[in-house]
Formats: sequence, structure tokens, C-alpha cells
Amino acid sequence: MDIGTELYRKTLLTIAGNRLVEHWSLKYGKKLASKFIAGDTLAEALTQIEALNQKGIMATLDHLGEGIRHLDEAAGYREEYVRLVRGIADRGVNSNVSLKPTQMGLALDPETCYANIRAVVAEAAKHHNFVRIDMEDTPFTQATIDIVRRLHAEGLTNVGTVIQAYLYRSLHDVEAMIQEGIRLRLVKGAYKEPSTVAYQNASDVITNFKKMIQMHLDQGIYTSVASHDDTMINWVKTYVQQNGISKDAFEFQMLYGLRMSEQAKLAQEGYRIRCYVPYGVMWYPYYTRRLAEKPANLMMVLKNMFN
Repeated sequence: MDIGTELYRKTLLTIAGNRLVEHWSLKYGKKLASKFIAGDTLAEALTQIEALNQKGIMATLDHLGEGIRHLDEAAGYREEYVRLVRGIADRGVNSNVSLKPTQMGLALDPETCYANIRAVVAEAAKHHNFVRIDMEDTPFTQATIDIVRRLHAEGLTNVGTVIQAYLYRSLHDVEAMIQEGIRLRLVKGAYKEPSTVAYQNASDVITNFKKMIQMHLDQGIYTSVASHDDTMINWVKTYVQQNGISKDAFEFQMLYGLRMSEQAKLAQEGYRIRCYVPYGVMWYPYYTRRLAEKPANLMMVLKNMFN
């Protein structure tokens, strides 16, 4: 990661963390953030997913919330996710589910967290749906992988996780989980990590990202590539064409509100495209983290304001 990008990230997160800025943003900034959040309620989000499905875009539904301080908050999120799973089934939309382990209590009580996640995954299994456990920063990497493995060992195989290309350990993790039949979302990675555990140079991250994707595609493993980067998207398109890989063997994933015209275009071209759709009132942390990941995201947001 270059000095300019890191300075930008630190500056934006510092500004966003200021209480006055947060207060002002929460009071006046929701209209802007609403372009990237599918609504306050589950019903609103499901309506947006119906509209995406009509354009040939699949979804993964996420209920916003993080940084819980008490386990009763985690219980509340668990119940909302159970309701979310049932809502997807009732409305008949093409969507799976994404959740964060810390949202379910991982930082407070790992066993309670596991029970909460298991309840959601078990409910999803009843409705033949899939749950993606999002990957957070490295203090939770191994614990998140262990949760997924434990669920698979119990026969709940309708669950997978995310592997971040900027971590040194990721290729090994991908190799192991491919053998274990665990479905993965492949991403570059969004958290600030030290050089002891993560690549700091963008070209190294891209190289690792491509290796992870190739490992999946070459072995005929269904591949989920999460990226807004045209260079990466075009590389995947070229790679599958050159190697005779079907468009049904993989999917692209992007965020709700970002590059929506490109998402629709990919669907029109016959590619599988899934949109990460967040909803809820806890939009501020999610929104600021997306902007802070890199300057290009802020420019993308500003550009999308007028699309």
C-alpha cells in the first residue's frame, strides 16, 4: 500500500470518527448514503433485490451492524437474520445471505457466536439457501475459518467464507478449503494490516488474487470474484475464454450502489453477477469504511452520484 493511499485512509477515518462529523453525517448525510444502502428495513431491501433480479442480477443480503458491546445485541442480530432468511424465501427472490462473525458476538464469546451463526445457517438450510460468513481483520481470520469448518463437520455445508488476497496465508487457506469443499468469495482485502501478515504492495496483492482465482477455475471449483476493478474483471473474462471455461463456472460480485450500470451490462453479456445488498440503520460505519478503503472508491461514489 503506497504512502498516499495510506495517508488518505487515515485522514478519512479520522475525520469520519470525529463525533461532530458523525453527528452531522447522520443528520444530513443519509440521503447520499441511501444510494448505497437498500433501505432501513428488510421489506425495503427485498424490494430492491426484486428489481435487481429483474435485470438478471443475483444478490447477497446483509443486515448492517458491527461493534456490539453486549451479547443481547448479538441475539437481536441473530433473530433479524432468521427473519431475513425467511423473508428471502417468502418473497422468492434470488439472494443468499452475508453476515459478520463479530456481529454475532465473536469478540465477546466465541461459543455464543457459534450458536448464533449456527441458528442462521440451519434456518437457511431449511430453505435451501446459502450463508456467507464475511471475513474481517486478522485477529478473527482463523476463528472465522474454524467456525465454517465446524459447521461443515456438523453437516451444515450451505456455508462458506471469504479469503483476502493481501494476506500471506491466503493461498494455503484456499488450497485447504478447496479440498474441504468450502465455497469461497475471493477479494483483495479491505482492512489495514501490518507487513508481518500482509502484502503492502498493490502488485503483490493482484498477483496473489489472480493465483487464488486460477486455483479455483483450473480445478472446476465454482468461483466468486469480488471486485470493481475493470482490469481484474477483464483479466477474468480473458482467462475463462482462453481456457474454455463456462460462464456458469463463476460469478462476479459487486456492492449495491456502485457501478450498477456495469453490473447490468455483465448480466446482459451472460455473466453471473451478484450484488452485495446491505440494509439497516447502522449505515455510517459501513459507508465510511467503503470510502476509506482507497481514493478510487471516493471517486467512484462521486461519479455514481450522477449516474
